[in-house]
Amino acid sequence: MIYVILSTLISFAIVVLLTPKFIPFLQRLKMGQTIRELGPKSHYKKAGTPTMGGLVMMLGILVTCALFFTKADGDLIFALFVTLIFGLIGFLDDYIKMVQKNRLNSEGGVLVPYLGMLPIQKLLLQFSAAGAVAVYAAFHPTIGTSIVIPFTNIVWNMGIFYIPFVIIAIVAVVNAANLTDGLDGLACGVTMIILFFFLVFSLANGFTSMNIFTASVIGACLGFLCYNAHPASIFMGDTGSMALGGAVVIVSIFTRSELYILIAGGIYLIEALSVILQVFYFKKTGGKRLFKMAPIHHHFELLGHHETKIVTCFWITTAVLVLISLLSLPIMFG
Repeated sequence: MIYVILSTLISFAIVVLLTPKFIPFLQRLKMGQTIRELGPKSHYKKAGTPTMGGLVMMLGILVTCALFFTKADGDLIFALFVTLIFGLIGFLDDYIKMVQKNRLNSEGGVLVPYLGMLPIQKLLLQFSAAGAVAVYAAFHPTIGTSIVIPFTNIVWNMGIFYIPFVIIAIVAVVNAANLTDGLDGLACGVTMIILFFFLVFSLANGFTSMNIFTASVIGACLGFLCYNAHPASIFMGDTGSMALGGAVVIVSIFTRSELYILIAGGIYLIEALSVILQVFYFKKTGGKRLFKMAPIHHHFELLGHHETKIVTCFWITTAVLVLISLLSLPIMFG
């Protein structure tokens, strides 16, 4: 338990101390957020807010985990590696967006509808990374091809279906976390609460490496919220949201609790489904919209709810879902 507390505090301190120095650095590089014209008008004032703050979070997690390498095993290193890989994919997308935006602005051009990597490019990178993780997990001596079934004491061996299941789970969670990052403090707070569930699960079952890793990510989220809560001084960008999605899913893989993301991470699921339903409904009805805007947090904004109210309600909803998940925790490992 002492390592969990120390990991949280160290990661928190690193992010809190470094973020104020990182904000002016991003401003000098003109790494400011671009706001879509079709988005809520209340977001226009956020244009130019420094983004890619996920780099500070990743640094906090990296340094904290490095301090505890001797207290853990290779699982900690791999979990850190996976988080950084997905953070790097997000960073590439953020960086390309900023370069394209700055070039177009300097040339006096009109912004194109989509900046950054093409969706197919992003998905190829995500599926490649997810495939490697799935194969590693399937042949890992303590993970194997089994998963815990929520609300039961059953551990299901998925056999040959495990690898495709994990690949889909990884890509889905990473992109769902990315979609959740649309309001000040939303993705950061929701992810932190979700990770609290996985920390308890890990502590209850003796996953020392995951205890340290999960605590370090929670500490980074807490530290970043000091500057990302409304009104945000910095955004995490795809760099941060994809890294956080990667962190959530890799912890679930090492603890064999992937299916619990559907419960504890219900907000992720709702955000992703709202986009899927919006696109499906739009195509089927020839241009009509099911929601005023997707992901669904923007729908509530356009209904007139204040950003902080939406974020708070999503945090509370996540906390309730985590409590439901905790009620069913089976202690069967270690």
